[in-house]
Amino acid sequence: MADINILVVDDEKEIADLIEIYLVSDGYKVYKANNAKEGLEILASHDVHLVLLDIMMPGMDGLEMCKKIREDNNIPIIMLSAKSTDLDKILGLGTGADDYVTKPFNPLELTARVKSQLRRYTQLNPSSAARADAGAKNEIIIRGLTINKDNHKVSVYGEEIKLTPIEFDILYLLASNPGHVFSTDEIFEKVWNEKVYEANNTVMVHIRRLRGKMKEDTRQNKIITTVWGVGYKIEK
Repeated sequence: MADINILVVDDEKEIADLIEIYLVSDGYKVYKANNAKEGLEILASHDVHLVLLDIMMPGMDGLEMCKKIREDNNIPIIMLSAKSTDLDKILGLGTGADDYVTKPFNPLELTARVKSQLRRYTQLNPSSAARADAGAKNEIIIRGLTINKDNHKVSVYGEEIKLTPIEFDILYLLASNPGHVFSTDEIFEKVWNEKVYEANNTVMVHIRRLRGKMKEDTRQNKIITTVWGVGYKIEK
């Protein structure tokens, strides 16, 4: 736990300090930035494993910073915002965020979400030694899609793609149950390990991002199939 570094980017010092208190008490090391520019500088110079990112900030806002991070980094990002409408959440998730928490929030709920995202990230990014030992076992190959559960690598028609932990879990769920149609509620409960909470929009945004990385819009025979009014599936 001592090796886990978390970056908190929020222009409200009181909130950033409160988050730091709870995270430090759980054993995490915390870096704080009060704007996006400073946050990106910290990311460039330190090994950060998760970002807590406020949306409403002067200058570059959290949505733009999230996009910048996602250009070359798949670390978990949890967005923080005083806004709570579905549209705001869709915008946040659409830029590459993994989760979304509205202010005011329960610090214990926030730390629980941090732990959940870090578990996924650790599974998706095993140590180099573990990757070296990983073979082809637990490998799923379906219609041009290859998923290796051991080293968490994914390729589509021979091209390796980088997925966030949430995206990997969704894809693995569908691919490991070929032909089974999962509703958005089922996907949310199995992947997020939580009771249904605005599952429809959240899952749809992540599916859309996943399809974009898989270049599904350029393929006549798509790997992920939408069953209208029901959910999603991957056929053999």
